[in-house]
This record gives sequence, C-alpha cells and structure tokens, in this order.
Amino acid sequence: MPEKYNTKNPGVKRIMQEARELAMEPCYEYEAHPLEDNFFEWHFTVRGPGDTEFENGRYHGRILLPTEYPFKPPELIFLTPNGRFELNTKVCLSITGYHPEYWQPAWGIRTVILAVMGFFPTQARGAIGGLDYTKEERRKLARD
Repeated sequence: MPEKYNTKNPGVKRIMQEARELAMEPCYEYEAHPLEDNFFEWHFTVRGPGDTEFENGRYHGRILLPTEYPFKPPELIFLTPNGRFELNTKVCLSITGYHPEYWQPAWGIRTVILAVMGFFPTQARGAIGGLDYTKEERRKLARD
C-alpha cells in the first residue's frame, strides 16, 4: 500500500478490507481492484448478465471513491461500449454520487458491482450517462 495513506483512517481501513476480500474471493461474474498508486480509484470488469442482450459481453469501468467513503457514495464510469451506459461519463444510478440520499455506508464495492449488473437490462429513462440502444445493438456490442 502506498505510504501516503493513513492506515488508521476508517475509510482507508475499509478500502483495504474490501480489496483483501475481493482478492481472496474471486468471482466469475466480476472482478475489481484498486489502483496501486490510488486506493480511491478502482477498476472493475463485469460479465453481461445471462439471458439478456448483454450476455457474453465483458465490460470495464472505473469506480471513484470519495475521501469520505464509505459515508458518501462512489462515482461510476464505463470504459467499454455496451449500449446501456455512456463511456467516460459519470453514470447516474441510485448507488452513485448523483443520489447520496439512497447510499448506505454498509454497502461496498461488491454491492456497487452487483447493482450495476442488475441495472444493465433496465431502461435508462433519460438518466445522466444512460443509453437506450436496441437489443440488437447491445448484442452486437457484447460480441465485439
């Protein structure tokens, strides 16, 4: 861990704990890791949910944790075209910084990732960072 972090800080302790847990419990559907030089930025990869137009897709993104984490929600940015979320844009979901009133400090990185996977087959309905591509367009992106 970089020396620049105060390991007595509750947020830093929490991030270190989540990183250890995710590393010790690998999962086929997703993975997430903090950057070596910035524990407040994580990169994740998720598989598209089965039985949806995203099936067989692998999607990469960033989770940006605020310094007040876990008391404030993260930001979420996708880096892989998917037809549901805009690229390089902070996505508006009930688990992100756009809706801090819904965030629960008991939630963590794993919760965020599982929620994102659940949001894939939902409609964007005009949400910031949301896209409503057709199922055919999304299937094509999942194959590419």
